[in-house]
Amino acid sequence: MDQHPLPSPAGRLVVISGPSGVGKSTLLRQLLERLPQLVPSVSATTRPPRAGERDGIDYHFLSLDDFERRREAGRFLECCRVYGRQHWYGTLVDEVVPRLAAGQWVVLEIDVEGTLSIVSRFPAAETIFVMPPQRDELEHRLRLRGTESAEAMARRLEVAHRELDHADRYRHRVVNDDVTRAVAEVVAILRAAGLPPVAGPPLRLDRDAPSASQPSASEPSAAHPVTTRTDHREPSVGAHP
Repeated sequence: MDQHPLPSPAGRLVVISGPSGVGKSTLLRQLLERLPQLVPSVSATTRPPRAGERDGIDYHFLSLDDFERRREAGRFLECCRVYGRQHWYGTLVDEVVPRLAAGQWVVLEIDVEGTLSIVSRFPAAETIFVMPPQRDELEHRLRLRGTESAEAMARRLEVAHRELDHADRYRHRVVNDDVTRAVAEVVAILRAAGLPPVAGPPLRLDRDAPSASQPSASEPSAAHPVTTRTDHREPSVGAHP
């Protein structure tokens, strides 16, 4: 992937990161409800769809060959392979660049490595790291989920602590001790950065044209559900394989 900085777009890129268990998905969902002018980017993945997931809405579901072709052609802003499962995830250029050129504010929820890759190309991006009140709160929240084996829990916590060590690489750090307060803080950050007021429905790319079974893009909480990369990167494969 070409890592040269791109010309300053008319819109703005917003990147939200944070360790697993910190509550990013809930925060981002409420943020999109508060600020419908924000447009979330839909990630691409090689993993199969889960029950209820829709192609182009929850993720762009690609075959491994298709993902590889796009990666080799430089069509990803960042991508990674998930540790232990061999699935790839990435942010497509076409999900971001056309919307920025049209003046929209696009939101990415990606990990630290992906953020560093994005910022190398979009230095003006507003980067926000969501933090827990204390580090041991992460383990408590993950255990409450009851979905992790002991091995998976240990691996996830290791990655979470490593990501926390990079929080100072972000422009803003928001402690999620109360999601309503944290959302209000992020709203204030984005408004101070120049987020424009709502001015009509967001740009619809050709592939976004609604069908009878798909909701309108002007309904952010329905048309753009928040999806989270709940796994983490293969240690031997970085953001720029």
